Amino acid sequence: MKRGLLVVFSGFSGSGKGTIMKRLLEEHKDTYRLSISATTRAPREGERDGVEYFFKSIPEFEELIKNNQMLEYAQYAGNYYGTPRAYVESELDKGHDVILEIETQGALKVKELIPEALLIFVTPPSVNILYDRLKNRGTETDEVIAKRMAQAANEALVIEKYDYLIENDNLDECVKVTHEIIKNSHDLTYNRKELIDNLKNDLKEYKKGE
Repeated sequence: MKRGLLVVFSGFSGSGKGTIMKRLLEEHKDTYRLSISATTRAPREGERDGVEYFFKSIPEFEELIKNNQMLEYAQYAGNYYGTPRAYVESELDKGHDVILEIETQGALKVKELIPEALLIFVTPPSVNILYDRLKNRGTETDEVIAKRMAQAANEALVIEKYDYLIENDNLDECVKVTHEIIKNSHDLTYNRKELIDNLKNDLKEYKKGE
C-alpha cells in the first residue's frame, strides 16, 4: 500500500479553496482525510474532541511543541492553534491523502518538516475577480475587504514556493484538475523512494559481471 500524501492548501480569501477541499472530501471519501487541528481554547457548544479539534491544555500543547510533535502552530487571542503530527502521520500510514488548509507561513513551515508535502495555492483568474468575490459576499465591510486584499498582496510574494498554482475559474473543472494533480503526484520520484531503493538493491548483483 502506498503511503498517503500530505496536501497543503493555501490561497487568497475568496479564492474558493474551502469549497474545493469540501468537494474533494465529498467526492472521494475513501481517498482523502481532513487534518484536525489542536487548540487550547475551550470547546464551543456541540464541538467534540477529535472531530472539530483536538482540545489540549496549554501545558499539553507546549509539551507537543517541545517534543516536535506540531507541524506548525501559532497563537491567537491567548490560545494556541496548530497541526498535530501524530494524527497526520497515522492517516498517511493508512494510505490516505491528508488535506491541510493553512496560511502561507504555516504551509512553508510544514514543507520544511515534510519536504514531500504537496503545496497547492488557489487563486481566482484575476485581482478584479478576487475583489468582486469578496464584495459580493455581502458579509464584510469595505475596511475588512481592504485588509484581505492587503493580505493577498503579501501572500502573492510566496506563491512561487508552492508546487502548484490552481486557477479557480470553473469550480467543477478546478476540482477535477486538483484531484488529478494529487493522484499523479504519488508517482513523483521523491514519493517512490522505497520502490527506487528496492530496484537499486535488487539490481546490484547484475553489476558484478561488468
